[in-house]
Amino acid sequence: MKGVVVKSTGSWYLVKTTEGQSIECKIKGKLRLKGIKTTNPVAVGDKVVIEMPESQGFGMIKDVLPRHNHIIRKSTNLSKVSHIIAANIDLALLVVTIREPRIATGFIDRFLVNAEAYHIEAAIVFNKIDIYKEEDMGRLHELIEIYQGAGYKTFSVSAKTRENIQDLKLAVQNKVNLFSGISGVGKSALVNCIEPGLKVKTGDISSYHKKGKHTTTFPEMHALSIGGFIIDTPGIREFGLVEFRKNEIAERFPEFRRYQHDCRFNNCTHIHEPFCAVKEALDKGEIAMSRYESYLRIIDDDNLDKELWEWE
Repeated sequence: MKGVVVKSTGSWYLVKTTEGQSIECKIKGKLRLKGIKTTNPVAVGDKVVIEMPESQGFGMIKDVLPRHNHIIRKSTNLSKVSHIIAANIDLALLVVTIREPRIATGFIDRFLVNAEAYHIEAAIVFNKIDIYKEEDMGRLHELIEIYQGAGYKTFSVSAKTRENIQDLKLAVQNKVNLFSGISGVGKSALVNCIEPGLKVKTGDISSYHKKGKHTTTFPEMHALSIGGFIIDTPGIREFGLVEFRKNEIAERFPEFRRYQHDCRFNNCTHIHEPFCAVKEALDKGEIAMSRYESYLRIIDDDNLDKELWEWE
């Protein structure tokens, strides 16, 4: 039988078959022997082939069909191993907040670089606009200008008051959508706004640390009555990049791509070379300084240019 992985707990996988059945499955042993260097050889969104041995009450995933994309990050605890967040995604939405908890642009930029690398359309959802103060609104408009200028869609919403939720619903309709972000930004609350019947568990912000508490424990794909799916993921504290070369990073910044072919040197790093069109655009304000600074931090990452870990 064929189906789609709709939930993963790390050792068990819930597969929705093409016939509409939901079957608890484990991975058949040989899948672990294909040189996969990820903590999870099977991810939510994967299309799989399963078999149902008569002697047991659960299925076995015997094969993973080719992915058209996936989004991946460095495993938090294992520096040389990566973790696939989800596969076969149409739209990756990064949910962020200006306050409670405050977001760092470096985190946003690493997420966007990853999505660009795997040819996944990405957008930024600014949640909790109902609690923003005057200075927060100023920061919001500044970030919207930066990221829309780079070519990304942005949404300013409130899961609490439902402000602008309709715009978000139209964007996710009939797509496989990944919702990602750090804990406490309101991913699960937004999922409930888009599909109220799901009643996904939500949590509160720690009053002491102003950081979120995990409410989504495992990645899970939810069907939408308006068409499409949402993959709700646990909150992530950092977004380490893997499978990247330093000389590829500039290509992952859309606003850099507009200028870099006009650089004097084909191998321009956009750091110290003369006649660099990217730096000229930066000086003119056509590229945001925060984005350029993120680029410099990313290419200084010690994990770049190391062995590329296979994912299939």
